[in-house]
Amino acid sequence: MISTEKKSPLEKLLSLFADVRAGEGLTVMMLTLNLFLVLMSYYIAKVVREALILSEGGAELKSYLSAGQVFLIIAAVRLYSWLAGQSSRRRLINIVNIFFAACLGVFYVLAQSGVPVGVVFFLWIGMFNVMVVAQFWSFANDVYTPEAGKRLFAIVAFGASSGAVAGSYLPSQFIPIFGLNQLLIVSGFVLLASLLVTNYVDSRDRSGGARVAATGIGKDDEETFGKEGAFKLVFANKYLLMIAFLILLLNWVNTTGEYILGKTVENAANEMAATQGGAFSVRDFIGGFYADFFTVVNIAGVLIQLFAVSRILKYVGIRFAILVLPVIAMGGYLILAFFPVLAIVRWAKTAENATDYSLNNTVRHALFLPASREEKYKAKQAIDSFFHRSGDVLSAALVFAGVTWLSFEPMHFAIFNLVLVAIWLVLAIKIGIENKRLVEARDAA
Repeated sequence: MISTEKKSPLEKLLSLFADVRAGEGLTVMMLTLNLFLVLMSYYIAKVVREALILSEGGAELKSYLSAGQVFLIIAAVRLYSWLAGQSSRRRLINIVNIFFAACLGVFYVLAQSGVPVGVVFFLWIGMFNVMVVAQFWSFANDVYTPEAGKRLFAIVAFGASSGAVAGSYLPSQFIPIFGLNQLLIVSGFVLLASLLVTNYVDSRDRSGGARVAATGIGKDDEETFGKEGAFKLVFANKYLLMIAFLILLLNWVNTTGEYILGKTVENAANEMAATQGGAFSVRDFIGGFYADFFTVVNIAGVLIQLFAVSRILKYVGIRFAILVLPVIAMGGYLILAFFPVLAIVRWAKTAENATDYSLNNTVRHALFLPASREEKYKAKQAIDSFFHRSGDVLSAALVFAGVTWLSFEPMHFAIFNLVLVAIWLVLAIKIGIENKRLVEARDAA
């Protein structure tokens, strides 16, 4: 049932960016604020992570720990799946977020006491990143129907990009005044603030307020999840398994692409140093390049998120929107395979990353809209954590083998990425078809 009420001023404003209907404005803004606070909390803690791990262990240890996180994620996902089987939706979210906020307090006490916590904190924040963010999107998928989510996720996802910016900027202003360790307390309180918003939206959802414009119904929060394990749910469902391998391939390609970019920048800097002599600073060149690169990517991502994502989803749907990033990646790596020069690598990765952070980020979360409640919370945790991190591990293995044994240059890695993107594209087509079938079946029911 669609509400016949007139749009509020807020809903009229939001309609500039997406198809927001009467009665939907408050909830979509609360979910956007919720995600903003979650990402802000994470990026504040991420600044502390970088300072601790690089000062205590160095860049090499950081690289090794990134791969080792995969094994911890398996245990964490199993624990989360067990907890979900014992809890209602609200209780599950409250327990998980309060636990992570409490951990931040513990790390603060230890750091203030001079205990070296860099390694443990690095591993812990890897769990925090994938589990809390994935849980938020499980919640958002649970609040909205596939039809409403397809329209409104473009606005909700803006909370991620803006929260990341705020969480990255705040420490630079905070550290000179209060110090590094105090950021852990700030991050914890921001996470708890996000939990207050979650509980408010949950109450509206149960009373029907969050969904009235989409369906006219609410949901019983006391409904608990089933007892199936997260990985079992993934491997027992063809649709979820395809999404899992899509995420793995996406991250494998993207991470390898980051290596191609980094190596190309390094080569260009060394060549300029050889020709210009001591007046040229390799470090300054690389730092300046990445400052400009990240700025352009972030600006492009925000603009795409605000003005293009909702319209792409509205007019072509998830079935075709899921193909945009692999098509862009295919074109980019095809060019890089023949012309691996810095200017081309830069703009190919700019297009890939900006699309990934905006359109593709929204689409991959929207893929879970037709899934069951249990799949949204449990299976999504496994996919967004284990399979995502597995892409990092495979990329690291590829780079190691390519550099150590195969004498690969950036163009060779681009060719390998082309093969992966071809598989990714076929898989995306199949997922789009299956998503359409599941949504139609749900609507018919």
